[in-house]
Amino acid sequence: MSNLIKFLPVLSLFCSGSLFADHFTLKSADIEENQYMSKKHEFAGFGCTGEDKSPQLSWSNPPKGTKSFAITVYDPDAPTGSGWWHWQVINIPVSVNQLDTNAGSAKQNQMPTGSKQIQNDYGVAGFGGACPPKGHGTHNYKFTLHALSVEKLDIAENASGALTGYMINANTIETASITALYKR
Repeated sequence: MSNLIKFLPVLSLFCSGSLFADHFTLKSADIEENQYMSKKHEFAGFGCTGEDKSPQLSWSNPPKGTKSFAITVYDPDAPTGSGWWHWQVINIPVSVNQLDTNAGSAKQNQMPTGSKQIQNDYGVAGFGGACPPKGHGTHNYKFTLHALSVEKLDIAENASGALTGYMINANTIETASITALYKR
């Protein structure tokens, strides 16, 4: 009987459904957690010859109080001393729950109305694909979706990645991430 008493709290949690609560989730048809990205997500420039296409992203179960979304893609392994910002998007409307492959193109305006792409470390306001130095090993590309407590962040397009990251993080309720890999 004493063993049953020890497991009653766990059994209660299991039966209440709390164990199966929906979590804020980021998914992709193009990239997977801890898997290598395809060449279509490699940058076109800086010695890289990829297609420079942002991956398809979709999300579900935003937390209560979400008023907009932001997306960041960051490579902490870049040999810069400060990493590398590949993509920062702010002011994605709360009604949006996915972006198609190549939505982050700087040449084609495929982002949802009202959203704003910030200049990345390549100097482009859009997605900039993976381009680690040859022989530098595997790099981690952290795709993070931020549920924000504000409808709009007022950030200049030429703002630094650090400033944009600060403003996003200051207004983040919750995040969901996928870390994809790449090497040349």
